[in-house]
Amino acid sequence: MSKKENKEPEEQVQKTSDETKTEAPVVSPVEEKTPEEKLAELNDKYLRLYADFDNYRKRVSKERLDLLKYAGEDILKLLIPVMDDFERAMKAAAQATDIKTIKEGEQLIYNKFKTLFTQSGLAEMNATGKVFDPELHDAVTNIPAPSEDMKGKVVEEIEKGYWLSGKVIRHAKVIVGN
Repeated sequence: MSKKENKEPEEQVQKTSDETKTEAPVVSPVEEKTPEEKLAELNDKYLRLYADFDNYRKRVSKERLDLLKYAGEDILKLLIPVMDDFERAMKAAAQATDIKTIKEGEQLIYNKFKTLFTQSGLAEMNATGKVFDPELHDAVTNIPAPSEDMKGKVVEEIEKGYWLSGKVIRHAKVIVGN
């Protein structure tokens, strides 16, 4: 081997080892925040969080007011066609000579009301002949019971009571037997 060929690998080894020495990673010092900067950052986060919560509270309050304001909207939309039927019936009654057609019209409107109430979850309370319950009935008066088995029971229903999805929304006005 010649001297020239022997020198080349040594030079390459020296170059490689020199290159690795110069490419060492440089670590930059981490800048630490001063207590004032930390306080300012935390205060900013707090203010933003407080503002977000305040906006949320205002939005929920407005939504609640709107819900209460328009709570009956759905049922009123269902009642409008019934009102239209009443208006048509009144016009027809003014010109009608046959009472039978007026009664039929009234029955149709009544059935439409009942169907609408049933679809909305309203149910009639049947109180006649049942034991008087102050949670369900309002006693208007007491009368002597027509028979022994009717004592303490509802003899007559003056005004119907109604349930809405299992909750009493109007107590039945009744006459109770003594």
